Amino acid sequence: MNTPIQIVVGSRNPVKIQCVRMGFEKMFPQAAYDLKAVDVPSGVNVQPEGEEEMLRGAQNRAEASRNLTPNADYWVGVEGGTEDDGVDMQAYAWVVVLSPRGVGKGRTGSFYLPKAIADLVRQGIELGEADDIYFGRSNSKQANGAIGLLTGDVIDRAQYYEHAVIMALIPFKNPELYPIAPAK
Repeated sequence: MNTPIQIVVGSRNPVKIQCVRMGFEKMFPQAAYDLKAVDVPSGVNVQPEGEEEMLRGAQNRAEASRNLTPNADYWVGVEGGTEDDGVDMQAYAWVVVLSPRGVGKGRTGSFYLPKAIADLVRQGIELGEADDIYFGRSNSKQANGAIGLLTGDVIDRAQYYEHAVIMALIPFKNPELYPIAPAK
């Protein structure tokens, strides 16, 4: 049997762990995996706002994971947030995958939040908490998340993030097409 690929996820959120596992299993189905979750800071606001902050948060989580466990094969950071143009608010997330061979990045699709939830976020309430308030739930961000609540679980949060993990793994699946420089 092959030695399991060591993957460190920069969060203990079960949704983030699950999406990383699903993404790797789909991209590299013949491999065995050993996933480890670590609590690391994102270095950004609790409710990241805008593309740059979300991408920086994902990068920070991946780098902090690497610093804690330098002998792994991959380190993954996932950071979701919102972007508000003053009229509409959309939600999406970035995924950053680091390895000794380089870096891959992927982003989820975006979706617009209902005005009632966006208004709660604008008041300084984190999106997961705003979802819980509006839908009468508890800790939905560690379950189906806003996307699951709004789609009736047609897409849950793990599935939503999984595609971004897959996109971040494209350079590692196709190294001949992506000359990857070592990650810093």
